[in-house]
Amino acid sequence: MQTVTLNNGVEMPILGFGVFQIPADETEQAVTEALAAGYRLLDTAAAYQNEEAVGRAIKNSGVPREELFVTTKLWVEDAPAQENTKRAFETSLNKLGLDYLDLYLMHQPYGDVYGQWRAMEELNREGRTKAIGVANFYPDRLLDLIINNEITPAVNQIETHPFFQRVADQELMREHGVQLQSWGGFAEGKNDIFTHPLLSEIGTKHGKSVAQVVLRWLTQRDVVAIPKSVRPDRMAENFDIFDFELTDGQMSAIATLETGASLFFDHHDPAMVQWLSSRRLDG
Repeated sequence: MQTVTLNNGVEMPILGFGVFQIPADETEQAVTEALAAGYRLLDTAAAYQNEEAVGRAIKNSGVPREELFVTTKLWVEDAPAQENTKRAFETSLNKLGLDYLDLYLMHQPYGDVYGQWRAMEELNREGRTKAIGVANFYPDRLLDLIINNEITPAVNQIETHPFFQRVADQELMREHGVQLQSWGGFAEGKNDIFTHPLLSEIGTKHGKSVAQVVLRWLTQRDVVAIPKSVRPDRMAENFDIFDFELTDGQMSAIATLETGASLFFDHHDPAMVQWLSSRRLDG
């Protein structure tokens, strides 16, 4: 598996398996199938309510822990955020049945961000998580966090797909040593992505599906991708993207699909800030 090297030297697979929106009662089987297909990066979150199922799949898989790269995410915590963050971390770790995490992400740029980050820095220094990062941070918030703290986030997981490509964001991240990781790589099927004429034409030329073209486009940009599926055949298909390469012309053609806007929600929208900040998890 191709890897990327994070800013603290940790190696992270460039392709993994995400479990967002997979119901808890289907997650264990899905992760079991994904591990059997060869995935070693697993991405979950406290907010997904399926960490325990991910943990069961890991435990029963027989895959050595050192071969896995497990990510989960901290939900919005208010003051005292340092105390709450450590409690939330322990809860997630216990649900996963693990002794440490490979990557712990701040899920949203809200709440007591600095208190949360200071606690995450402590967890990183203690070796409880090999790397720490953020999700859904726009450039201004990311740079502010970098400037005012000791540890630079290793990863920023943000919406990234052919219709919202985040090129400028990625350039800023490169300047500061932050790895871009995509969520929503398939745009959750919006804009008829799986039948899009351009992507379909490129796929036909390579004998690949649109999904494979999109994943190859992401990984050729050095973006970590975490596609989700509950179907073993699709899992295998998504994993089979390293035997072809998109041409410069094809990469440039895909660049023309940029819309410059999210297809889901705007983190700058006060109503969205209110909604996300008001959500609370039940332990």
